[in-house]
Amino acid sequence: MKKSVILKEVPRKEVQLSPEKKPKDWGNISFLLFVHVLAVLGIIWLCVHFAWQTIALGVLWFAFCGISITGGYHRLFAHRTYEAALWLRLFYLAFGAASVQNSALKWSSDHRTHHAKVDLEEDPYNIRRGFWWAQIGWVLYKNAKRDFSNVPDLLRDRLIMFQHRFYVPLAILFGAVIPYVLGVLWGDPIGALLVAGFTRLALQYHATGAVNSVAHSFGKQPYGTGNSARDHWVTAIITLGEGYHNFHHYFSWDYRNGVRWWQFDPTKWFVWILSRFGATASLKRTPWSRIDQVRRTVKKQKTV
Repeated sequence: MKKSVILKEVPRKEVQLSPEKKPKDWGNISFLLFVHVLAVLGIIWLCVHFAWQTIALGVLWFAFCGISITGGYHRLFAHRTYEAALWLRLFYLAFGAASVQNSALKWSSDHRTHHAKVDLEEDPYNIRRGFWWAQIGWVLYKNAKRDFSNVPDLLRDRLIMFQHRFYVPLAILFGAVIPYVLGVLWGDPIGALLVAGFTRLALQYHATGAVNSVAHSFGKQPYGTGNSARDHWVTAIITLGEGYHNFHHYFSWDYRNGVRWWQFDPTKWFVWILSRFGATASLKRTPWSRIDQVRRTVKKQKTV
């Protein structure tokens, strides 16, 4: 990428957004209501039938699904910031399905559109439509049929296409059936299903949504002000490192989001540790000289 692409801030034309006229997606609306009701029931169940094993399973499933979205769907499939071994790709696709955020193919297509058209009309979760639109509103309406022209590499990937075709049964298997079966081991299958299946899922939805809403509304912009993306450390904590969004939008090819040693980015650490064992490779990094140059340039522009 040429230096001018990163350093030069191009004024973005203000778009007067018309009221949402898309038909509502009653399937998504019904499912989200169902998930949130069962998520609350999961909390109530824990209060009445407390089991530390159930809590541990919920935390484990949150971690597995979270890293599959951040490390898999986002940094591997959508941005191709590194390469991964077969077993890791299968892990990402299995627990990515359990995250019920669409197939990796659809998720990556939407996300590449977001980066290409950020803050513009075509941006699927455009923050200019409002905070709650970016958080969750955009999934409540039907979208135009995707042509997947921006993910030709994924269309050629047999594993990606297998998950795309069998996304629903995979989501049910890894998101509900397996937690239920595991819960049988300590006599709490219903609790395991509610907590690891639905309470975990509701929390994960809002954590992921925060990247689209909070990290486009609050925080610092040390790498550029040409779009709404911001670095927000609280969002980084709840999303396993995705909150350093200003950096990400200006260096989206980098496998890291939190590049400073003190920034909380467990996804970066996960990918790097696996590279020591050969499970990941070709980790793409932006040179420190480029990062520091951009920071100095932006800082100078802000003081002028």
